[in-house]
Amino acid sequence: MAPSSFAHQLAVSSTLPRLSVGMNEPIILGFLAPLSGSLESWGQPGLYGCEIWVDWLNRNGGLMIGGRRYPVEIKHHDCGPDAEAAMAGAQELVERHGIKLLMMLGGDALTPLRDYLNRRKILTATLLPSDLSPESPYLIAPSELHPIFNVTGVEWLRKSRPELGRVALCSQMDGLGLPSLASYRAAFRAAGLPIVKEIRYAPDSRDVAGVVQPMLDADPDILCWCTSHTPMVHAMTEYAHAQGFKGQIISCTLDRYDRLIERTSPAFMEGVIFQFPEFDDPKLRGKTFFFHQPGAFFEEYNRRFPGAWSAVSWEYAAILDIWHGAVEKANSLSSASVLAAMKQLGHVTHAFGPARWWGRELFGIDNALVGDWPVVTIQQGRARIAEFRSISTWLSRHGALLKEEMQDLGQLWEQRMLAESRTPADVL
Repeated sequence: MAPSSFAHQLAVSSTLPRLSVGMNEPIILGFLAPLSGSLESWGQPGLYGCEIWVDWLNRNGGLMIGGRRYPVEIKHHDCGPDAEAAMAGAQELVERHGIKLLMMLGGDALTPLRDYLNRRKILTATLLPSDLSPESPYLIAPSELHPIFNVTGVEWLRKSRPELGRVALCSQMDGLGLPSLASYRAAFRAAGLPIVKEIRYAPDSRDVAGVVQPMLDADPDILCWCTSHTPMVHAMTEYAHAQGFKGQIISCTLDRYDRLIERTSPAFMEGVIFQFPEFDDPKLRGKTFFFHQPGAFFEEYNRRFPGAWSAVSWEYAAILDIWHGAVEKANSLSSASVLAAMKQLGHVTHAFGPARWWGRELFGIDNALVGDWPVVTIQQGRARIAEFRSISTWLSRHGALLKEEMQDLGQLWEQRMLAESRTPADVL
């Protein structure tokens, strides 16, 4: 983020007078994500993070536009993968509340909204770059490069445990799971690790034995859960423990890993690899990102919302930080102006350091930020960053493999657009 961002302002705010924001109407932002059900841990904790961000912003004067300061307010709607719920939520947020930014988890919930949001030129942020396409110019992925960042975990695993070889992996067949499966496939191929078993299962499946036992029967050194939903990650990990698995586990997320340690053992969970750190991590202390005080955010988050920290607790708030800097640079709330300002910020800092706009090779449009991403492991019962690795460097070497695997699973933007045209959603 450029030095004029909210992050910089907070760093020096103690030296500036606080201005009242009560005189102007609030600027409304929308949050449309799962707040219940199997995907709750990828929605509700993110809303909590946004509430902290909004409180911090408003306490420090609000949003500056045209020489005036405005408070910011978040309106939310619970939205899982159900198309009708997603459309109802989008309509409420756009038409009733007049939102200036929409934040979504993305995936299957976004698909039926694409045309609706495009026609209304709603700047929309997704956590899934695989949602991007040139048909959706106002859709951006500025916070999370899921699932492509998963390649860093595999790359680090190959370096740190070269004695491991055979891989068994599984994924649910939805907008989260299939792109993740493609990314892990490409990463294991690039690392020279053979996949001896692959299981795909329905998103609502609870047949844990039917998924994990065939993987174990293939005698793998590595079990990979891809981006399985949190309840399945827990159930599959516990099943592997009960069956006496002694190898390596790697997963995109590992929300509430403390419960898994309690239900398995500290020794079993030691060294499990995933991609999301806690923000009191010592390796984040020198990072100049995310309010310039990730530790303070983590402390306040856990004080206000104990036990709620997840992979997305900070990600939607990080989107807000980038949006805030662009709004004040553009001096406008117009989607086109704000998006142009985002692209013109030059040196952009996303969550873990410098990043650049990327995506045309896979998604047909450079609307995703790509940079470094941490590899996280369980170390003595805590999630700790093992190393930061460059996604850009991996893509420069193995991008063709990733595109090949995305194409094989029908996840390239042209394939997704064709599939959507065959089963059109109701157009409002």
